[in-house]
Amino acid sequence: MTDPHAAALPPGFDDLRPSRVRVGEVTLRVRVGGSGPPLLLLHGYPETHLAWALVAGDLAEEFTVVAPDLRGYGDSTAPPRVPGHEGAGKRAMAQDCAALMGGLGFDRFDVAGHDRGGRVAYRMALDSPGVVRRLTVMDVVPTGEVWARADDRFALAYWHWGLLAQPHPIPERIVGRDPESFLFDAEFGGVIRGFPPAAVADYARCARDPATVEAMCEDYRAGATCDRRDDDADRAAGRRITCPTQVLWGGRGVLAVWYDTLAVWRDWADDVTGRALDCGHFLVEECPREVLAALRSFHGAERAVPA
Repeated sequence: MTDPHAAALPPGFDDLRPSRVRVGEVTLRVRVGGSGPPLLLLHGYPETHLAWALVAGDLAEEFTVVAPDLRGYGDSTAPPRVPGHEGAGKRAMAQDCAALMGGLGFDRFDVAGHDRGGRVAYRMALDSPGVVRRLTVMDVVPTGEVWARADDRFALAYWHWGLLAQPHPIPERIVGRDPESFLFDAEFGGVIRGFPPAAVADYARCARDPATVEAMCEDYRAGATCDRRDDDADRAAGRRITCPTQVLWGGRGVLAVWYDTLAVWRDWADDVTGRALDCGHFLVEECPREVLAALRSFHGAERAVPA
């Protein structure tokens, strides 16, 4: 499969092989490349796996990099809507990713996720602790914590959480009138438009598909319902993330203002390290060198955990 944007991508990223892989009820677009320990990279909203373009090629010099589009995002498919939104839940996305890695021959692997991808990553570590060796979450706190702590600041700054969680087809009609304006400008003040052009073109192309818009809305409906319930159930049962966990967040973003981010994660995980980076929400694009160094240091062989 030839990627029409490959020539415009940063050096090394187009060396990762693109393909489509059937995993259960969905088909995922994925890139795989490099050699060394397996490292799964999970993107956030409203992006695709091209969010990792600035660092994935360098990471592939040390790791076997696997970068999929999450179900419903990019060119990955989504199952039909169901009343409880479980088909768009992080548990289902985590199961996709674990199955993808298993099909590639990796029964145990590291995972790094940004934004929605971070939520998939920590859900995988909770649901399948035997498969996640090390975990990096970027610019998130657990979904259950977000809703439990929501206040007027949250309602005004992260208004899209409530809007996109409204019943179908209310948000789909709003976003679908001008997806690029909504996703790039109304929500993020145009910052996404300054990211690598091939990535931005991919996001825009996918967002023009009504099925992608619906899947993103379903993702947020799941966050307000089944994802939150799953988090609350884990807390009530005393389940914790047992693998070493790295937390990175934007020092100029809302996490730095609203939360004691490391303290929140230490309530959820046994072994937590991390720090703020001098950027906003989109760590990979805004601070690629710092993100690359942090991932190399934390996931590298010198910090290997016995199998």
